[in-house]
Amino acid sequence: MHWLSALTTSVSVLQSADLSTSTVTIAGAVSIVVLLGLSAFFSSSEIAMFSLPAHKIDNLVEEGVAGAATLKALKDDPHRLLITILVGNNIVNIAMSSIATGLLAYYVTQGQSVVIATVGITMLVLMFGEAAPKSYAVENTESWALRIARPLKLSEYFLLPMVVVVDYLTRILNRVTGGRSAIESTYVTRSEIKDMIETGERAGVLEEDEHEMLQRIFRFNNTIAKEVMTPRLDMTAVSVDASVDEALTTCVQSGHARVPVYEGSLDNVIGVVHIRDLVRDTQYGENDVDVRDLINPTLHVPESKNADELLSEMRDERVHMVVVIDEFGTTEGLITMEDMVEEIVGEILEGEEDEPIERVDDDTVVVRGEVNIEDVNEAFDVEIPEGEEFETIAGFIFNRAGRLVEAGEEISYENIDIRVERVENTRILEARLHKHEELEASDDEASEEAAEN
Repeated sequence: MHWLSALTTSVSVLQSADLSTSTVTIAGAVSIVVLLGLSAFFSSSEIAMFSLPAHKIDNLVEEGVAGAATLKALKDDPHRLLITILVGNNIVNIAMSSIATGLLAYYVTQGQSVVIATVGITMLVLMFGEAAPKSYAVENTESWALRIARPLKLSEYFLLPMVVVVDYLTRILNRVTGGRSAIESTYVTRSEIKDMIETGERAGVLEEDEHEMLQRIFRFNNTIAKEVMTPRLDMTAVSVDASVDEALTTCVQSGHARVPVYEGSLDNVIGVVHIRDLVRDTQYGENDVDVRDLINPTLHVPESKNADELLSEMRDERVHMVVVIDEFGTTEGLITMEDMVEEIVGEILEGEEDEPIERVDDDTVVVRGEVNIEDVNEAFDVEIPEGEEFETIAGFIFNRAGRLVEAGEEISYENIDIRVERVENTRILEARLHKHEELEASDDEASEEAAEN
């Protein structure tokens, strides 16, 4: 580091030479301006290089943009890149301060020159070496990063000895202190993407329905088949012994294009029949074909199957309906491709089909019994708990009541009143939820009134 001491006394050497004060002052001022420009270069480089995401750089390289290859080479070792920028920036800032101190010694005392140089150079660096260039780099990240890539690579070669030493020492220090050696991850994490989605929705970049769809995509990865399936009680199926006409009638009356076919009982689903095949046989066949001959194979999956994996499997196997079974092989329900799509895009209603959650007013909704509690909480802004034994609003009502319920019965949970609207046999079809202000607030007001009286 002997060069730094030499730089500090360089102006003193010029003083002893046969040079005028004005000449030395001009030379020093020009040097400070050049060094200030280098300070701005390194400062803006830090912002531009580390603000540009890796996937964007990859795209620039693929497009053959000038400077992109050098930019990628620098970003491939972000730790070395950061050290290069910091070393270069500190060298030019220290050099500016040293030259300014020497120049001021012409006009004031040594002590005064140190104070004035420190304050003056600090102000210059903050304005023209930090704030202004970094603001520019933020607004022109991509174009500036491409322009400075080659000069920055050249700076790395000039500063290589010092960069190598500092790089080695900082990596050792990171290991000793338990820190990570990597400066940045190659790509963003799931958590960062979720944060960006929330920020985009708040900033108005994403519409509410776009925000909800993206949230559903993330939730889909943690969803299991049991949460998506149509339960056994709601299944429409035909026996393998039924005639083609009977199977066609079942499809038409249920409004389904496909229905599962069972042999013996619903616990033995052997395939799926499509209304297209039934119509074709009815209209153009010779009435010598059984339902068994029209069956298409299907999949049987456990209720704990991950929905994301199941969707891929259905796509690969080219099936539109799968049967969900429990650990004993009993049929629990079925899942269609439409069910999977609805988990991402939301409920797809047909004809006069009722909304699963119908809002009456700001404080009241009517909910179908099979709707998941999570969906109710999100749509109604409440916190109804899920249990190990139930996931739907009907299950919650049964759990709270502790018995079978009839239409017209009411239960309460915290600030929510729940009224059973429709029941079929033992099954809750529809319930009305009404939320009101917390009772605690009313109790507090009553206590305050009593205290005043």
